[in-house]
Amino acid sequence: MIEIKRFICNMLEENCYVVSDETKECVIIDCGAFYQNERDEICNYIAHKDLKPVHLLATHGHLDHNFGNNTIFEQFGLRPEIAADDAEMLNQYNEQAASFYGMQLNFELPKAGTILEENGTVYFGSHKLKVMPTPGHSRGSVCFYCKEENVVFTGDTLFQQSIGRTDLQGGNMMQIIQSLRTLAQLPDETMVKPGHGSETTIGIELQTNPFLER
Repeated sequence: MIEIKRFICNMLEENCYVVSDETKECVIIDCGAFYQNERDEICNYIAHKDLKPVHLLATHGHLDHNFGNNTIFEQFGLRPEIAADDAEMLNQYNEQAASFYGMQLNFELPKAGTILEENGTVYFGSHKLKVMPTPGHSRGSVCFYCKEENVVFTGDTLFQQSIGRTDLQGGNMMQIIQSLRTLAQLPDETMVKPGHGSETTIGIELQTNPFLER
């Protein structure tokens, strides 16, 4: 059985998740920790639980989901794992900071490590996450699906009663609609852990989200 801890991070209230199981191995998904207290909270949780981070996963390359990658790299030696189509975006963090936040970062972020394969598998402990390509919010957006635990981490593709923007770099409305159709095929009881906002389920979203249908 997995344990999922959510951390709400940065000025956009992005969701970072630490996902672990009984082996104490864990993955960190979308480390958007910007402020020092957010970075400390994530690292302190990992230390308190005696966890071993083995993957730093990124659902996509936008900066609000990757602010804290340098802390994870410094503390645990992990580089972000991301789809090929968004890998270059990680190298454009200064441009993103200036364009979206009107700021200049006073720290460097690590370049991408492993490039995630479409429909590939990420292993940790006794569990695995399927890499689901879900372009639309960005060209390389992916979701991470754990079939055994009925949970999917959707980044900025699917939110509670909403979906991700398509007017940012790499966005495409037709692509995100197709990606949502793919997510809609998951079982109704699948828990949705989005990149912003509250958790939901596929079944609830099929009933209440105007963008989701089978």
